[in-house]
Amino acid sequence: MGFDRNDPRSVRLAARSGEFAGVTAGLAPGYVQGNVCILPREFAEDFRTYCERNPKPCPLIGVSGPGDPHLPDLGKDLDIRSDVPRYRVFRDGVLKGEVTDIRDLWTADLVAFVIGCSFSFEEALIEAGIPLRYVAEGKNVAMYLTNIETEPAGPFRGPMAVSMRPLNAADAIRAIQITAKYPRAHGAPVHIGRPDLIGIEDLERPFAGDRIEVKPDDLPVFWACGITPQAAVLRARPPLCITHAPGHMLVTDMKNSAWALP
Repeated sequence: MGFDRNDPRSVRLAARSGEFAGVTAGLAPGYVQGNVCILPREFAEDFRTYCERNPKPCPLIGVSGPGDPHLPDLGKDLDIRSDVPRYRVFRDGVLKGEVTDIRDLWTADLVAFVIGCSFSFEEALIEAGIPLRYVAEGKNVAMYLTNIETEPAGPFRGPMAVSMRPLNAADAIRAIQITAKYPRAHGAPVHIGRPDLIGIEDLERPFAGDRIEVKPDDLPVFWACGITPQAAVLRARPPLCITHAPGHMLVTDMKNSAWALP
């Protein structure tokens, strides 16, 4: 592909033009990527409250004005209608399909929310020499629904979603220390070890993303995940909700280093 994979604006423009519609893991290193959830105005205040009550899975990093597709604090000339490589469209809580552009769905009533993404802390893990198997294999991270209930707000409620990365014990300890410095990218893990204790019956069958092998000496490490709002949307059943497709994030101009705790 002809676009600069290291430059966030170039990635967005490639998505906008239709040149790129893939997973954004590994693109624009050093820059924050975000989960997206777009809702009608009448649901926006409750959703904002839901995120504020559940900062671990839903750390808000940007909110648009009603009908405004631009979030200038997150990116120069960023257009939320076209700059995500792939979107999911839900109607009345039911997934209707995936598209690469939502300009034809955009109305003056819609509000866009951008939520921090674990891709931000993954860069720090890789720099520390902690191997991430799904990145090496060119896959999307494995995501699961848990039995950990989120704090409700209005019609929004439901289980926390998590992403899973298999690590050996020593790397798991280091990963806790590193990711705790990134609260706006889900922070430290919510669980390590036994998936059954958080309601995950089968690691071979993720809710979203790709199956990742867990070897005998691995510990499955679970972080809160930004697809949690999608589970809440299934229950709230707004007439329209648009999200990013799993792994297909909004790439911003914000630096990961600017959001890391000392």
